[in-house]
Amino acid sequence: MTGLLIFLLVGAIAGWLAGLIVRGFGFGLIGNIVVGIIGAFLAGWLLPRLGVSFVLISPLVTSIVYAMIGAIILLAIIGVFKRA
Repeated sequence: MTGLLIFLLVGAIAGWLAGLIVRGFGFGLIGNIVVGIIGAFLAGWLLPRLGVSFVLISPLVTSIVYAMIGAIILLAIIGVFKRA
């Protein structure tokens, strides 16, 4: 249960940060948090398959960065479909 709460918190922080980085493709605070949570799943699946792995200050910071990368990728994909 604690792991799930931490995962949701990491996704929420990552979505918020991704919304700040990828301007114009955001969905507001709540929408970006949801995108961050989905992006955390995406990054957890995609990055290891691409051979991307790194460790930062702590496992929590590393998880936030991974999830933020996933959220940015997801926001960019959504932005492409949104324009079309």
